Amino acid sequence: MAARKRKFADAVNNGSFSGSNGPAKQPRRSAEDFREWTVHDVCNFLTENGQKDDTVEIFKREEICGAVLPDITEERLEKMGFRTMGKRLLLLKLLERFKLVPVSLENCKIFNDPIHGHIEMHPLCIKIIDTPQFQRLRFIKQLGACYWVFPGASHNRFEHCLGVYHLAGCLVKTLRKRQPELGISDVDVLCVEIAGLCHDLGHGPFSHFFDGQFIPLARPGLKWKHEHASVQMFDHLIEQNHLKNVFLEYNVGERDLIFIKEQIAGPLAVTRNQAWPYKGRDEEKSFLYEVVANKRNGIDVDKWDYFARDCHHLGISNKFDHMRFMKFARVINVDGRRQICTRDKECSNLYDMFHTRSSLHRRAYQHKANKCVEIMIVEALLKADKYIRIPGKDGAQVKLSETPDDMHAYTKLTDHIFQQVLYSQQPELEEARAILRDVESRRLYRCVGQTRPQQGCLISQDEAPSWSEEIVTSLTEEELGAPQLSPGDIAVSVVDMDYGMGDKNPIDHVRFYDKSKMDNACRVRKEEVSQMLPETFAEQHIRVYCKKRDQQSIDIAERCFIQWCDDRQDRLKKPKGGKASAPELTPLKKDEMEKEDGASTSALPPTRHDSVRSRLSL
Repeated sequence: MAARKRKFADAVNNGSFSGSNGPAKQPRRSAEDFREWTVHDVCNFLTENGQKDDTVEIFKREEICGAVLPDITEERLEKMGFRTMGKRLLLLKLLERFKLVPVSLENCKIFNDPIHGHIEMHPLCIKIIDTPQFQRLRFIKQLGACYWVFPGASHNRFEHCLGVYHLAGCLVKTLRKRQPELGISDVDVLCVEIAGLCHDLGHGPFSHFFDGQFIPLARPGLKWKHEHASVQMFDHLIEQNHLKNVFLEYNVGERDLIFIKEQIAGPLAVTRNQAWPYKGRDEEKSFLYEVVANKRNGIDVDKWDYFARDCHHLGISNKFDHMRFMKFARVINVDGRRQICTRDKECSNLYDMFHTRSSLHRRAYQHKANKCVEIMIVEALLKADKYIRIPGKDGAQVKLSETPDDMHAYTKLTDHIFQQVLYSQQPELEEARAILRDVESRRLYRCVGQTRPQQGCLISQDEAPSWSEEIVTSLTEEELGAPQLSPGDIAVSVVDMDYGMGDKNPIDHVRFYDKSKMDNACRVRKEEVSQMLPETFAEQHIRVYCKKRDQQSIDIAERCFIQWCDDRQDRLKKPKGGKASAPELTPLKKDEMEKEDGASTSALPPTRHDSVRSRLSL
């Protein structure tokens, strides 16, 4: 008997056993689509691989189909009636051999993260992390130029991606445990985790700075975002590191790779009038697309991590509790499509979330000194673009602005480009070096004033480049009593701040449920939550910087800016000077603003030239 058991175990280990009738037979369906197996298919598989009738009967009695095979554990086998440990281990070995249960995670690694604690990484994700394409994220600052303003903002995209991986896994596993009927498989969980891990692979130097400011100026008309580069870099990572077969070892096939990329960048190819544009997963699993990058309302694990991480490093309090949100998250069918919903009482928690986002933009991301440093670095890189060359595919030498077209070159592009220009010896880079030396020595451009658009007026980012000339020519040399500045002496920054969906309230796109009706989704109106919530959800600020640092030029720039705003009263509000309090930090009540604006208007002298001088003295 013992000899026969050893023979059976050896045969299972090498995949040759099929009972007493010769070579092993293949299961009725291929292992690749085992999740579609019926109970009958599973029983046939067990029979064809030497299992006795009593084993087959237990699987048949418990109605074990292919969809639940990945959840089979030794504990569950014991509960099913397999009393001996040897039998349970042999069954697990058989199923593992045919990739029907997850591969042992004994090769996983533990990361100690300052935000989320100890994170267990799947072996496949370790393979992804240990590549040059992912390791470059160690050298890209999460908050870009913010590090020049906030000394704690030294964290990088690398650790943010690990955090998003962790939260993505937590959320989807919570949903699977709470609602088994959703049919979330281990492969689904792994794909969502990989999407969270790789969602920022495409960021360039200083994060959003590269695709949001440098590329639009260096290559006008190019519609390119870091999400597109993340998809390109993901494909490049798999190809260059020969990971295709490694993905297949963990049951991640071609359709799963499409699913991962769709979570990062949305539908890869949209057909007009197509009801369901995604190819990676069917519509019944639509809620999985809301975990990493939620296009419907912006509530996703990407934000949860950077809220917690950025607040930690910036020294700003985070009022949003993402762990509490997970406790109440539930998938409900809304208008024929499954969505992630939450309890109605969590509405105020979500308003806190979007308020945290707004606060981070107001106090850190859009800080006027941070934007100034960004303007200066962009200007330096634009001047260096013609002369910097980065090795690309097949030995090609690629310009900085052309790296998005060549992932070999893009892999080599990180924040080090700052030092590469700063320490270069090329005479052609002297202008760029001078600007970066000014950044390094804290000789920044001076903010001479800021204003906001009138109510209902929206300013396009495309208008800003032409405004420099309008500002410097708003007063003549006679009115100034001095030579005019040149357009190149002025920089204009248009800053957008909102709750994530422009002027819309993102909570309008969230669905809630009541504890007495957990499968019925509903809306929660703003007035039902609190009378103290914001009336508007977006605003813009126009800031003007003077590149010259002598006091006369700064005074001239400020006077021209004020006059320029006067000339555009139909579109712009009364400006605040560079030395005045930032309006977004010291807001006035509506009646006080009207009172102040009325008093200022009545006090304006009649002549244009005297008006500017009078207001400068305020």
